[in-house]
Amino acid sequence: MSDSVRMPALGESVTEGTVTRWLKQVGDSVAVDEPLLEVSTDKVDTEIPSPVAGTLLEILVPEDETVEVGAELARVGSPDEAGPSAAPAEPPQPQEAPAPQQAAPEQMPAEQPASGSAPADQASDAAGQQAAQIPAEVDDSTAPEAQPAPEAQPAAPAQAPSAPQASDGASEDVRMPALGESVTEGTVTRWLKQVGEQVAVDEPLLEVSTDKVDTEIPSPVAGTLLEILVGEDQTVEVGAPLARVGTGSPAPAAPAAPAAPEEPAAAPPTQPGGDYSGPAGAEPQVEGTQQASEQAVPEAGTAAEAQAALVKDVVPEATPQQDAGPVSGPEGAQAFAPSAETQTPLEAPAAPPAEASAAAPSAAEAAGPAQLGGYLTPLVRKLAAEKGVDLSALTGTGVGGRIRKEDVLEAAERAAAERAEAERAEAERAQAAAAAPTEPAPTRRSHRAASSAPEVSPLRGTTEKASRLRQIIASRMVEAMQSMAQLTTVVEVDVTRVARLRARAKDDFKAREGVNLSYLPFFVLAATEALKAHPKINGVLEGNQITYHGQENVGIAVDTDRGLVVPVIREAGDLNLAGIARKIADLAARTRQNKVTPDELSGATFTVTNTGWGGALFDTPIVPIGTSAILGTGAIVKRPVVATDEDGDDYIAVRSMCYLSLSYDHRLVDGADASRYLAAVKKRLEDGDFEAELGL
Repeated sequence: MSDSVRMPALGESVTEGTVTRWLKQVGDSVAVDEPLLEVSTDKVDTEIPSPVAGTLLEILVPEDETVEVGAELARVGSPDEAGPSAAPAEPPQPQEAPAPQQAAPEQMPAEQPASGSAPADQASDAAGQQAAQIPAEVDDSTAPEAQPAPEAQPAAPAQAPSAPQASDGASEDVRMPALGESVTEGTVTRWLKQVGEQVAVDEPLLEVSTDKVDTEIPSPVAGTLLEILVGEDQTVEVGAPLARVGTGSPAPAAPAAPAAPEEPAAAPPTQPGGDYSGPAGAEPQVEGTQQASEQAVPEAGTAAEAQAALVKDVVPEATPQQDAGPVSGPEGAQAFAPSAETQTPLEAPAAPPAEASAAAPSAAEAAGPAQLGGYLTPLVRKLAAEKGVDLSALTGTGVGGRIRKEDVLEAAERAAAERAEAERAEAERAQAAAAAPTEPAPTRRSHRAASSAPEVSPLRGTTEKASRLRQIIASRMVEAMQSMAQLTTVVEVDVTRVARLRARAKDDFKAREGVNLSYLPFFVLAATEALKAHPKINGVLEGNQITYHGQENVGIAVDTDRGLVVPVIREAGDLNLAGIARKIADLAARTRQNKVTPDELSGATFTVTNTGWGGALFDTPIVPIGTSAILGTGAIVKRPVVATDEDGDDYIAVRSMCYLSLSYDHRLVDGADASRYLAAVKKRLEDGDFEAELGL
């Protein structure tokens, strides 16, 4: 019974997809989870794997055609189910076999024990097809024990579907966890372990991306990774099984491939006896060997052709040995010595997946990616474009020399390290030249000018696809501006007392609390205290309802390599200065390390962003969706200001000054409300009454 391959759901808002490329053709053998085709949507390009092992019987949707989610794309089943669409792939191969068999019908009784004694799982497809083509009068004269030989051919593909699931011992499924209250699905971005590798309890297995966070999924048990059920760039719902971990033997990634090393040695005994009649009789052997290689390693490409060429050169030399007498059983395999010798030069281009770790690197060194890694997944192409990696210069480490995502990442890291080393060497040369006493003054100035010039970014002059996080940020920023009437109010604050307190207490604070004492905890504490007195700033307008929150959940904007991420300090109104400082340090560190959880990125009622870390005096930040205000803290700078002493006399003094900017939703918050709130924050900071918080 055949199984249908359907267009999967590739996201909440994705309703259709376009078939961009078929990776398999009708009549090709496929394994469980082996990529069948490439599909493109308006959000992602991905591969669709086969849900079962078998033969591709029919392609229902051609390339460049768009179909809805759930539409049938192809049918996969056993070879005997192949209809007229699959038939043309079979006849050309067995047509040449009857000629040598009919030429010596009297020799068949001696041949049948040899083919009948060979195990069904080791017999090549070509040998089975030759047995099916034997004339009727020859079949009638064969021994009774030879009859199972034609039936052994369907047995090999019949076992293929069960091979990937075969494992001994107990196993446990690794499922997509609930990554937040509103998160219903996740996308597998990277597998950190491969099938057959050992994993420990809580050891990271894979990376998952949602619309809120990128995180790692740990293994719930210790054991061996037996099977990967969801490929990279595939999106599944919460609770869906991702992999299996247990104590049994791992399921092979490609069940047809491990038979490759056995078939070249087992194929010669299945030929018609020992009366090997020269080059004419060699053609079925060459054809069977080539067919077995193509089925075992579909991606080998030109490597399979090279193997067939070498076999053609070797087989005619075996004719004198075959003429010596009949060949049967194990002795026949030993008599066909040249076939065994040819395995040595052929193993490199046609290495099975079980030996990929040893054979693929050597093959990759001998041939470029155009020969061994001709097919590149959309993920590899996209990643190479993002990182600026030249794929033609890469040597793949995958099966058959295929270029994997890890190869691209390693190449990008090497290129970055080389650039950094070159820049360091250039800087050292510039410093040495600038320090040379004999160098004229104009040259020293030119070196200083050159060293102060910013480095040219490798992204200059390039075009790349926006990352998932960048697309989410872009969408939400536009939605926030379109759904709220936003404006910004700015005040100037004298933080001289805060600066003095911080200078006095920062060393003891770090020794006591284990984190640095920056200015940000002072701003967050003052802002949180003011929210309790001004609930509109901490509220939200939804339709015709206003909600005044009973807790202050403060989001802290964190700049990461991936983009702006806002983790949340929950119930910040219940924390003191030290507690806020520890929370900020912890959330910022884990956010930059991509270790923060989805629940820690949602639920903010107010946000603080430190726009002054880079020297900006003030900013007009955008109010996030679901809140009504955001506070921006500008750079703290020393400058002369007019101050007033206790007697009311004015004087000029050097003070530490900064700007605070409050962006708010004018639908709920009036300008007077914003001004009163900022005035409360300003007074708290200028009074500088934080001695008790700092233990001074």
